[in-house]
Amino acid sequence: MQIKAFPLVREFNSWVANNQGAIAQGLINLIGAIFIILLGIFISRVLSSGLKRLLTNRGVDKTITQFCSTLLRYGLLAFAVIAALGRIGVETSSIIAIIGAAGLAIGLALQSSLANFAAGVLLVSLRPFKAGEYASVGGNAGVIEEVHIFSTTLRTSDNKTVVVPNGKIIAGDIINYSRQKHRRVDITVSVAYKTCVHEIKQLLTLIIERDDRIIHEMGHTVRLNEFGPSSLIYVVRVWTQNATYWDVYFDLMENIKSTFDDHHINMPYPQMDVHIHQPISSGVTS
Repeated sequence: MQIKAFPLVREFNSWVANNQGAIAQGLINLIGAIFIILLGIFISRVLSSGLKRLLTNRGVDKTITQFCSTLLRYGLLAFAVIAALGRIGVETSSIIAIIGAAGLAIGLALQSSLANFAAGVLLVSLRPFKAGEYASVGGNAGVIEEVHIFSTTLRTSDNKTVVVPNGKIIAGDIINYSRQKHRRVDITVSVAYKTCVHEIKQLLTLIIERDDRIIHEMGHTVRLNEFGPSSLIYVVRVWTQNATYWDVYFDLMENIKSTFDDHHINMPYPQMDVHIHQPISSGVTS
């Protein structure tokens, strides 16, 4: 066995002697590739950690923060691996083409999910609403419970849980009822045409002045707004705290009705007068 092995050793030594330059260059390239990978690991960790701290300090949602930092880290690692393969002589153009085609296919397959994700990033960044606020989003109104990457969860006033895709929220109107400290209560009141305008305005103003929850410093409006088909329509506008909006609204409605009843003021409903005309007989007999 030793006798047979000697020619192989001589051939190996001869090959090494004849290819010293290529071997040295290969070792240099291998060391360079390892260095590129190690450098990529270090840079990816530093940059992903920095991005995570930046987003956390800006109050970005934890889920979005974790996803973005992880995406940056693995993206940099993939770039480092491709650079290392190119360093040792591997053709990377085909690898990049395959990755690009795979990314395109995944993007087309997850088009709606990616749109919801992008919308979630915008919602977390722009903050048109936050957890605990009452808002109307995607055609649904309720208290915002959680804003996720792909969807937003809210609880309606009748205690139903609704999950709305973020893409639908961004595409529609967003109404935040809790963002402002004060809200205006608008009420329309119909009375009969025969009533005195001054009397109606005086009674409505008295009802408003008796309610301490109304912010009188912000003013109020009691005006004749419209001549309806069967009634005069007045508009009542007052300001109150956001938390007392519905209590003030319902109490004003009840107080207006009871006050008008006490003063015998008619609040008419839609009416129609029907006149029947009998045909006039000609008085001709056959």
